[in-house]
Amino acid sequence: MNDTTKIYVAQGLRAAAYGFATVVLATSLPDRGLTKLQIGLVLGAMLAGIALASVAVGQFADRIGRRRSYASLFLALAITGVVFAVTANVWLLIAAGLTGSLSAEVIESGPFTSLEQAMLAAEVVAQTRTRNFGRYNAVAAASGSLGALGAGAASWLSGHHTHGPSSLLLLVFVPIGVGGALVARSLSERVESHAPSAHGRLRSSKPVVRRLASLFALDSFAGGLTVSVFVGYWLHTRFHATSATIGALFFFLGAFQTFSFLAATAIAKRFGLLRTMVFSHLPSNLLVIAVAFSPNLVVAIALLVARASLSQMDVPTRQAYVMSLVEPDQRVPAAAYTNTARYLTRPFGPPVATALAQSALGLPFVVAGSLKVVYDLSLWRWFRHVALPGETDATD
Repeated sequence: MNDTTKIYVAQGLRAAAYGFATVVLATSLPDRGLTKLQIGLVLGAMLAGIALASVAVGQFADRIGRRRSYASLFLALAITGVVFAVTANVWLLIAAGLTGSLSAEVIESGPFTSLEQAMLAAEVVAQTRTRNFGRYNAVAAASGSLGALGAGAASWLSGHHTHGPSSLLLLVFVPIGVGGALVARSLSERVESHAPSAHGRLRSSKPVVRRLASLFALDSFAGGLTVSVFVGYWLHTRFHATSATIGALFFFLGAFQTFSFLAATAIAKRFGLLRTMVFSHLPSNLLVIAVAFSPNLVVAIALLVARASLSQMDVPTRQAYVMSLVEPDQRVPAAAYTNTARYLTRPFGPPVATALAQSALGLPFVVAGSLKVVYDLSLWRWFRHVALPGETDATD
């Protein structure tokens, strides 16, 4: 088994845990007596922890060792699962969230993602870069959807139809964390950095990476308004959706996302990375706005499924775009820089979403979709004349 396959395996374990946790947390947090504000603080702490851990990975992972850092994150995930399983104390939950090991999303999840992208870049060449990133994200979507389905099934089998499944189910993070750590330690020396002097320095790529980072930060903040846990919470509160229903829905959303990742690579090959990023993202953001006005659960589910078929096509193309836009020796710092920009703004999303929801429960969807439209149009305006190496159809 080569390093790329091992990274896919480790990522699949992690994504399954995140998909499982998304369903359990969406219903178990309010069922344990936490208020809307406290839930927002816990979710915000999770995202803040992701940002802090991402900064630490960008600065120190190559010095400590990528494999060692990767394994440590998996062990932290196991410990975090124990805390979320056994206590309802909001301060302990916040402290566990700040470790950065638990994500509200299965696709791009902080320090894990930065390390995985850097390690995959050691084996990925230009001709296969988009395809490999498409597979990488497809594994996460498929595994996350299976995890969500497992949580829904666990709720149904245990008879928790009105209330959410027991938080003790989060103890599944222990074997997943340990298993992921073992896979991480089995990676070869090839995934490690062999240019430590260039670590953390962008040099000639700094202006373009900064501009990209500013746009990614806006997009990430908007995404933080409607993280999966909030969507589950919204469905549970607005339409009284059960954990089994939410779990099944997240399974199908993950399935559609899986196919969209694979389709994105073929579309990008024909139309270019930037066009694929922008023109798949725009309609999905209009669907986000429409979700807020859903009259019933069936319509809400239909809109969320339609959105899922488009919304994630920009993920592998964006990752490949950044890797293609910068010099080869600056790809690791570029990934860390742009990813960290996303994680620094995302923590503000859940608290803002809960504040907006006080006025109207669906308002976060409207604000999120509108901000993402601004991101798409700005990205197109700023980069449509920038030609990428290997792309003959420059966007003009």
